[in-house]
Amino acid sequence: MTRKRIVNRRVAPMVLAVGLCANPALYAAPALEEVLVTATLRTESLQDVPVSVNAMAGEKMQEAGIDKIEDLQAYVPNLSMSETGIGTNIYIRGIGSGINPGFEQSVGMYFDGVSYSRAQLTRAPFLDLARVEVLRGPQNILYGKNSIAGALSLVSARPGQEQEGMISGLYEPDHDEKVVDFMISGPITDTLGGRVAIRKREFGGYIENLTLDRDEPQRDESTIRAILDWDATPDLTAMLKFELGKFDVLGRQVEIVNDQPSTTLPGSPTYSQALAAPPPNGFGADASVLNTTQDYKRSSNGDYSNNRTRNVTLNVDYALGESTLTFITGILHYEFDELCDCDFTGAPVFSVPFEEEYDQYSQEIRWVSAAGGTLEYIGGAYYQKSELDFFDAIVIDSNILPSAVAQLTGSPAQGGSIANTTTPRNFTSDAELYSVFWQTTWNASDQLRATLGLRYSYEEKEGTRNLTIADLNGNERPAGLVDAVLAGVFKVERHDLKDSQKGGNLAPSLNVQYDVNDDVMAYATVSVGNKSGGFDARSNASPGGAIDGSFEYDEEKATSFEVGAKTSFMNGRGELNVAAFFTKYDDLQVSIFDGTLGFNVGNAGAAETKGIELDGRFALTDNLLMTAALAFLDFEFTDFEKGQCYQGQTPDQITPTVNFCDYKGMTNQYVADFSGNVGFVYTRAFGDAMEFRAGTDFTFTDDYNSSQNLDPSQEQDGYVEVNMRLAVADVKSGWEVAIVGKNLTDEDVISYSNDVPLANSAFGSIGHYAFIERPRSVAVQVAYRW
Repeated sequence: MTRKRIVNRRVAPMVLAVGLCANPALYAAPALEEVLVTATLRTESLQDVPVSVNAMAGEKMQEAGIDKIEDLQAYVPNLSMSETGIGTNIYIRGIGSGINPGFEQSVGMYFDGVSYSRAQLTRAPFLDLARVEVLRGPQNILYGKNSIAGALSLVSARPGQEQEGMISGLYEPDHDEKVVDFMISGPITDTLGGRVAIRKREFGGYIENLTLDRDEPQRDESTIRAILDWDATPDLTAMLKFELGKFDVLGRQVEIVNDQPSTTLPGSPTYSQALAAPPPNGFGADASVLNTTQDYKRSSNGDYSNNRTRNVTLNVDYALGESTLTFITGILHYEFDELCDCDFTGAPVFSVPFEEEYDQYSQEIRWVSAAGGTLEYIGGAYYQKSELDFFDAIVIDSNILPSAVAQLTGSPAQGGSIANTTTPRNFTSDAELYSVFWQTTWNASDQLRATLGLRYSYEEKEGTRNLTIADLNGNERPAGLVDAVLAGVFKVERHDLKDSQKGGNLAPSLNVQYDVNDDVMAYATVSVGNKSGGFDARSNASPGGAIDGSFEYDEEKATSFEVGAKTSFMNGRGELNVAAFFTKYDDLQVSIFDGTLGFNVGNAGAAETKGIELDGRFALTDNLLMTAALAFLDFEFTDFEKGQCYQGQTPDQITPTVNFCDYKGMTNQYVADFSGNVGFVYTRAFGDAMEFRAGTDFTFTDDYNSSQNLDPSQEQDGYVEVNMRLAVADVKSGWEVAIVGKNLTDEDVISYSNDVPLANSAFGSIGHYAFIERPRSVAVQVAYRW
């Protein structure tokens, strides 16, 4: 008897609720519910999918208070996500895109089949999801050529055959968090179903801003989604989704965590001391700038981020006999404006406003053959057109920086030249992508399957970037001393650049699966992936200029090998899955901080990442379920001569503008030797129709470095966080009350850190700012379902 694969089954909204079988009394021992995923674009059992994938049900995410991707990383080893000073990082297996709006993400995000490739969209809150699937490793055949590190697949909950609804609320007093979720779903006519979901969330913050006397970050989030499912004929179905969202943030979870005197100027004041000292030796800034240790307190004179999103998705499925033809049309728009207090202190040294607007249209046509024959096919074509407009500027509107320059150079004229000055920069990137893909599975026998996949992609891109020097009213300033001073302080020079790229590449993949017996499936995969090149949005200088900035970067290539096994044991009572991988990256795209406020983009050279990932479930009793995941990761740059030096490090290359350090043999930020989680869910019925449910998750990680320049002072110690949920529900009436605790061990966790801009170059001190994750929180959650 061989393993029975389950394919082409529509996934019900609640099918991924992890737990025990509904009627364990039918079995001699408790057994696990089956988990169905669509990682291979067919509906299959998770145990049949030949890839390292984690799946989490929308119900589990709501219960655990997982509001966005950043919260999801605790439950998916080798997934890391963090906001940064001017961007967002998302990494899988040590690989991700650096901080630059010109980059497309190495970790592709797909929402109901539509690519969400922009970093800012990973900050958007979750709403009414059926599940999230995290696929680790290159996913270039079925998910597009830029998913070179992995893919996140978000799937909306769809209308069902029965009327249902839900309203829930959460309140957490310490950080003044309030969340209200509403959903109503069901048939409208015999052939038309609808679902509407709304989320409203307010958050008061957990970092005290000493300068402005308020808690931060304050969040105001609201999302509404409407879905129509139409069974037009027995062979034709269509889903139309419309979604509007906003997420506004006042303040940030950032604080200065380190401020030390210069190692080359003994006795000199630190950055904060120089800012706080009274004139003429200092600048008389608010005394709050002297708080430079990690204590959930910050000094800032204000920053914000206002975001708007809009999405329309149309999915049409047409049955051609036993095969299916699918059309997915996506229209995506977002815009945001931000203000970064990018000196990260309460002294008005300088600020950076940002604006970004993005429009995308995509169309996918996909044919999926019937399953179960000797040959199975998936093929299709994809088109995507996108337009990106980005603006930012350094704004010097106080006397602090001009005075510092005057003191440092001994020239009041140099300091005065940059007073009341801005550096407006505009960047555009327009792209058109065409690709075709084909995947054939040969069922050689009942036990042996081989799958060959190919994807060819052709892309055309145009990019522009111009930067000038202006006064506070936007009037361009004539060239002169101001140019020389800004070149020294911020490595800024005027420029007007334009370029284009076009070309194609082929991504192949070969996978072999073998059913060892009814309970064990082994697989091996070799694949080649690509990530497109593009244009640098954040360099302050132009290539070949006096400062030698960057503009164009080349495509990245990955060659990956993975072997694994999906196993079950004790008659379905337990599951254990394992994957071992090795991936080699060539022409790795990186973003290098220039030590002031610019980020130069280029291709680093080469890197290797390898490791082992395990996950499993075990029904300990009829009432108690255990889940676990563990990952070991080793990352090494094999060629990276021009890495960013940390403050005080002896450079390997000295240039007139930027010094470099050789990263060969070094690891990457966010890479922990091991990470994982262990969870327990206990369920007990009592009374007439009552149920008690207790869930406890232990998430842990080894040490990792939170800084992209791998500064030893920014090593984050390993930790164990405990999350817990205790709930009582009346199954008959539909109400539930729960207590939700997160980070109950109250761990201090830094998710990202970097050098304080200008601290070293203009003030001669060594300083770091850091993003701090939320401390302990305990909330009350109430829900009513009908």
